[in-house]
Amino acid sequence: MTQEISLPLWLVVLLVVAAALALLDRLLMPSVRYVIRRRVNRVLDELNTRLRIQVQPFKLTKRQVLIDRLRFDPQVMETVETLAREEDIPRAAAMDRVRRYAREIVPAFNAYLYFRFGYGIGRSVARFLYRVRVGYTDEESLAQVDPRSTVVFIMNHRSNMDYVLVAYLAAASTALSYAVGEWARIWPLQTLIRSMGAYFVRRRSRNALYRRVLERYVHMATKSGVTQAVYPEGGLSRDGALLPPKLGLLDYMLRSFDPQGERDVVFVPVGLNYDRVLEDRTLLRDLDPEAERRGAGEAAWTTLRFIGRNFRQIVTNRWFRFGYACVNFGTPVSVRQWLARTGVDLRELSKEERFVQVGALAEELMAAVGKVIPVVPVPLVATVLVENYEAGGSPLSSLELKARVLALRDHLASSGAHVYIPRQDQDYAVDFGLRMLILRHLVAEEEGLYSAVEAELPVLRYYANSISHLAPKAASLSGLRTT
Repeated sequence: MTQEISLPLWLVVLLVVAAALALLDRLLMPSVRYVIRRRVNRVLDELNTRLRIQVQPFKLTKRQVLIDRLRFDPQVMETVETLAREEDIPRAAAMDRVRRYAREIVPAFNAYLYFRFGYGIGRSVARFLYRVRVGYTDEESLAQVDPRSTVVFIMNHRSNMDYVLVAYLAAASTALSYAVGEWARIWPLQTLIRSMGAYFVRRRSRNALYRRVLERYVHMATKSGVTQAVYPEGGLSRDGALLPPKLGLLDYMLRSFDPQGERDVVFVPVGLNYDRVLEDRTLLRDLDPEAERRGAGEAAWTTLRFIGRNFRQIVTNRWFRFGYACVNFGTPVSVRQWLARTGVDLRELSKEERFVQVGALAEELMAAVGKVIPVVPVPLVATVLVENYEAGGSPLSSLELKARVLALRDHLASSGAHVYIPRQDQDYAVDFGLRMLILRHLVAEEEGLYSAVEAELPVLRYYANSISHLAPKAASLSGLRTT
């Protein structure tokens, strides 16, 4: 009974750690979970009294429950049976793939992190980098949207900052669920993004089983009223111009839509524009077939150099924010009303017929998005300078440049565009846009005359393209639209 037992030090340490973990799991973790759950519930109670679109119960359901619902969805199970038969694999192996896909896709929304942590970071980052503005909102139409509807914000995709900017500006009304590409599936970023309610999408996957699992998740979320944000272009615009819409996610949302059902689906067009897109040169590089492809290491080094250069400017008090970032919210489009107007029921159509109808709706939505894309100072000035260069004009004086910019502004406004004039001062808007371009060495100044730097014309065209669809006549004069 009193015999001594000698244990190696590593085993003693291991036993102490195991005992500590057991103590945490049995005594402390339940208390921590209770405190966290209590804080989350308090945040939700507060938010649901002031949010225009409340957080739906679907987003608050335990993630494992949603994963199980997705795994055993009848249509997913049907696809599993087909796959197992065609590829001659065990059904359990196909179900294991479904489990992996479901865990990859389904988010883990945390209201406390979204509104207390994510909102604060998004607000700080957006306002540190840009002068953030909401230029136009169709308040009257938005106020008439049925609160029971599934609201989908449909947007143009200019920059990866779009995610931060729109989520921050929309946080006063709702919590958004994004479809995020594979670029964000790195630890620990993917955990944070998933906790913000985003779901991951393999945009180029042609795997039938994966596409079925993704489709059923999007259907579940839409049917349950989850507010979503979608980029129909499918990716960032490389040349600055609007891209034709891709139909995948829209088709997933609408293929089972019941016009007589409990919920309508309402698309809210959102237009975004920037005086500077952080990735502009990288995006343009992708368009050049002769450009040397950069590896991950070189891309990381370029990013670090960019951060270092801006940090030095901050320290030496020579740093300026990257201009204005403006967002407009347009007139909502009700799917129920659209189907009533066109006289179709998507559930009754073949795949080919359904895609024709969804494509027509997507074109209408993209036109609505294009209509509300803000016109900010840099694209205005860039358009005039590119037009002058293409026409073989001489460098412009400050007075000539302002006259042409203001004439373009009037042309855009008469075409129905929403032109954002900072401080309601037209001279300031032109001076600001010109200063931004000079600071980036995109425009040369010599003896009070301004001209586009020839080597930087692709960048100037990139910004001019962002508003070229708003005034095709003006755009065609300078050949702004790239092909």
